[in-house]
Amino acid sequence: MFRLSISFIFSTFAQMNETLSPILELQQQRLLLQMEYDEEKKAFQEHTKIIGMLRRVSRGDAWMPLRLGKSYYNSLNQLCVEVYRNANDDTDHNFEFGKPVQFFVQREKDMHFFSAPGTVSYVDGDRMVVAVPDSFPVADLQVSDGQLGVQLFFDETSYRLMFEALERTMRAKGRLGYLRDLFYTRQKAETFSFPDMGFPYLNATQEHAVNEVLRAKDVAIVHGPPGTGKTTTLVEAIYETLRRESQVLVCAQSNMAVDWISEKLVDRGLNVLRIGNPTRVDDKMLSFTYERRFEAHPDYPQLWAIRKAIRELRTQRKRSDNWHQKMDRLKSRATEIEIRINAELFGEARVIACTLVGSANRLLDGMKFGTLFIDEAAQALEAACWIPIRRAGRVVFAGDHCQLPPTVKCYEALKGGLGRTLMERIANLKPEVVTLLRIQYRMHEDIMRFSSDWFYHNQMVSAPEVKHRSILDLDLPMTWIDTSQYEGKEEFVGESFGRVNKTEAELTLLSLQAYFEMIGKERILDERLDVGIISPYRAQVQYLRQLVRKREFFKPFRHLISINTVDGFQGQERDIIIISLVRSNDEGQIGFLRDLRRMNVAITRARMKLIILGDRHTMTKHPFYRKLWDYIAALR
Repeated sequence: MFRLSISFIFSTFAQMNETLSPILELQQQRLLLQMEYDEEKKAFQEHTKIIGMLRRVSRGDAWMPLRLGKSYYNSLNQLCVEVYRNANDDTDHNFEFGKPVQFFVQREKDMHFFSAPGTVSYVDGDRMVVAVPDSFPVADLQVSDGQLGVQLFFDETSYRLMFEALERTMRAKGRLGYLRDLFYTRQKAETFSFPDMGFPYLNATQEHAVNEVLRAKDVAIVHGPPGTGKTTTLVEAIYETLRRESQVLVCAQSNMAVDWISEKLVDRGLNVLRIGNPTRVDDKMLSFTYERRFEAHPDYPQLWAIRKAIRELRTQRKRSDNWHQKMDRLKSRATEIEIRINAELFGEARVIACTLVGSANRLLDGMKFGTLFIDEAAQALEAACWIPIRRAGRVVFAGDHCQLPPTVKCYEALKGGLGRTLMERIANLKPEVVTLLRIQYRMHEDIMRFSSDWFYHNQMVSAPEVKHRSILDLDLPMTWIDTSQYEGKEEFVGESFGRVNKTEAELTLLSLQAYFEMIGKERILDERLDVGIISPYRAQVQYLRQLVRKREFFKPFRHLISINTVDGFQGQERDIIIISLVRSNDEGQIGFLRDLRRMNVAITRARMKLIILGDRHTMTKHPFYRKLWDYIAALR
């Protein structure tokens, strides 16, 4: 009954949306987001009960056992607990800045969960710092009768902020209301009119994109297929915008994407203030974070001393008559210093950088920006984009909706259109605001050509310097090794890990070893030829990592070999890419490999050599893979 009513609602919305009503569109987004929220919360609760803590540890959703480090107050006056993972392997984990977590103690007969959740402040390898409430019983973490652990907690905050953003946008008047009506209708976006500016270090399409960004009064989209220099173009557009505006806001869906664009902007000489901690914790990245800058301010020692005095005053059991006066005086002085430090930090910064959800940080309260830049916009839910848009006069989207889509776990919500991004919606309604970057600098032309034909209407061209580059003379840039002639079949491991094909994994490493032997060890090490082994399934990734660790042959090359899922390779490239497709069955079932955008990402990571391993009979029942098989066969 529920499914029928949902289908009816979607069909009704579809009919209504022929009129392109912004409010109806946003109401539909809210409904779909509610479905996604319900599904994700239910799945989290079920997994927590059913799969057991050891399984959560192996999935990277929990650390256990933990070694407790120090506890302290950080520069943001948050109580922090430092913990270390006692890990004996390189198991990936899913902890990153801003994610909610929960401590627990596992004993023989029961498991005790600490009720107050914490938030990841930052993670560096096997060390993590968790910010907890002031009332958190830190002393209770010193357990002697069980194992201390920490697990990811359900992220209510992100959903709450997205729901609030949708409600705010529906009610909006003024500039936000104007952008809402513009983005959901065919109303023409306004532009300035001035001659093209020249940028000698950019190619023609990159130069055109920067000019279109500068001309846009309301919205512009930079569509950057793989290897086309999207980040280079975006950095230049931000730099040029800052010649006209005093400050801009730069956001992205993930911390990693924010880090990447921030680092490039710093390299360009811009003063960047990064709200939130980076995923890669090194001196260069930390140097432009808000927290590190706050600590480095000359007034900070005075502020720290006052905050310490406040904490000590709170612990006094016997409170004198003037206790409240003292506390008020200290708090007032602390607030005054904090406001002064923030005014200086934000006044000096030309770029404020954060995640989409991070743009709701209280530090940005009351701030407005002439321009908002959203990088990797094709991976962000519509609702998440509306969180920072309220702070901006105009919006520039950058990304590629032919690569990885947003993560949507509820099938009904996905079917209803939750996976369709705001960038994609605007690109369809207003193609005139889109600039496609057409010249790619990453791949051999034969690798690029298939992607260009299938995804980009054959509009891509290769830069001369990469057009024919290869590792070996007369080498085929693309190879598909048909694994159907071998006995191996896929095995189902579990919902979260998917499938594994052990025979195909063995063949993957044999293929890489054979190719390495053709190149020669000395040349591989001298030229640092790097390799990416990609599989869509986490189980296959973990099995491949185990095999590489065990193989003596690969010992000298391990620092050059990365093994990960498609999502893990987004934004990266390697000289050699090997893809293990895993699926092998008589029915031609290929699961989420039907999402061709993932395969577009996988294929286009390769600079000079692409090797695909897969069961031809299973895969080529789908037209995309049949076309890919025929394309590679024609290269011989």
